[in-house]
Amino acid sequence: MTDPQAPYMNAAIAQAPNEPIRLRPVLRPSANTGQVLVRIQASGVNPLDTKIYAGTAAHARQPLPAILGLDLAGVVEDVGSGVERFRPGDEVYGMTGGVGGLPGTLAQFAAVDADLLAIKPMNLSMRESAALPLAFITAWEGLVDRAAVHDNQTVLIHGGAGGIGQIAVQLANTLGAKVFATGSQGQRDRIEDLGAIFIDYASERVVDYVERLTGGMGFEVIFDTVGGATLDASFEAVRRFGHVVSALGWGTHTLAPLSLRAATYSGIFTLLPLLTNQGRAHHGEILSTACRLVEAGRVTPYLDSRRFTLESVGEAYEALTSRTARGKLVVDIA
Repeated sequence: MTDPQAPYMNAAIAQAPNEPIRLRPVLRPSANTGQVLVRIQASGVNPLDTKIYAGTAAHARQPLPAILGLDLAGVVEDVGSGVERFRPGDEVYGMTGGVGGLPGTLAQFAAVDADLLAIKPMNLSMRESAALPLAFITAWEGLVDRAAVHDNQTVLIHGGAGGIGQIAVQLANTLGAKVFATGSQGQRDRIEDLGAIFIDYASERVVDYVERLTGGMGFEVIFDTVGGATLDASFEAVRRFGHVVSALGWGTHTLAPLSLRAATYSGIFTLLPLLTNQGRAHHGEILSTACRLVEAGRVTPYLDSRRFTLESVGEAYEALTSRTARGKLVVDIA
């Protein structure tokens, strides 16, 4: 029996893998020490959400039933003791939960670690801001923290029209690199609009585009957002003493082509601070930098025009898994 005096909120609950997601009243959280209570306005949808929902993402450590959703944008409702960077009324965004047993962002409120948050860009809506955190953090960790991309380097982004890829292309341009990106022929206009030289991965062999675009030298930095055979192709396309970074370095790969080029490899696991409670402040710092770049017009998220609510989260997941999304999907939280 529920307590009629207790504060409740609506949340979208995934009860079991692939079972319909239901809207349910649950107890509203409160901000504990070091936490911020956020009234959520929008929740970004990521491929990882759909994998957790399907029961195929053991690495995310998010058993069901659970409130899913990693990214949020909203308004600070309250702050716990020890929080000095935020105050009620601040508009914030961040990648704050939905893994490691942490409640996710498909709810009206979330009590989150203040270190994971940043003030959202003033020139973006809540929907646009909620589309950024995971994608920007992953792109930054790959291009800046791991590869230290700088002026005049040749940088290849695999999957340049994807959620992470689009941000990575823009970030690499901001860092002064000469940017190339793979995609399908139908994605050519989008990739070129972002400022990258397009490569049709389906019609041109790796050896051919390496010869055509780099004179056979290879790319100094390759950022793989696809994984699998694409990561293996990266080892064939990297320059001597170059660097390959992957956000999807699962499985078994042959390192010989990388070693023969004396090149190096880094993996990215963006969830690590959420799962281990280590390095969370760096995520907040990255998003503060993102805010400055967005407000300066250097980075812009690209959203699918469709609107989803807590009642239609399942439709958003279907749009993502069926690959009908044209840009980032966002759920509006009433």
